[in-house]
Amino acid sequence: MNRVVHFEIHAKNLDRTQKFYQEVFGWTITDMGPQMGNYRVVETGQNTADSQWNGINGGITPRHGEAPKGGEPVNAFVCTIEVENIDETLEKIAKAGGTVALEKMEVPGVGLLAYRKDPEGNIFGVLQPFKQN
Repeated sequence: MNRVVHFEIHAKNLDRTQKFYQEVFGWTITDMGPQMGNYRVVETGQNTADSQWNGINGGITPRHGEAPKGGEPVNAFVCTIEVENIDETLEKIAKAGGTVALEKMEVPGVGLLAYRKDPEGNIFGVLQPFKQN
């Protein structure tokens, strides 16, 4: 538990970014279309017995604004950490000096998601997945 479960790459030019990661790393990238905000799902590959670490999958998301020159929109890979109870985790983050980047929201079919900044201003996500039946 409390491991990184998802990453996001913010990009102004989604096609160029998709092409780069496909060509460099061979990732499978699927455009979810305008109905999902042009989000692109990134599959980094399958875990194998001969691999030392298990990998994670992620996404490419549209950058909102220009690349930061001093800390405006995100210019990083945002890691999302799976948690058992998002409300308890958000309280812990606030107590430890974290701030709100984006309020808690429901992602249909996925779970509850919120984005926070650490005391250095780095953005990360916390996700409480919906229980599988």
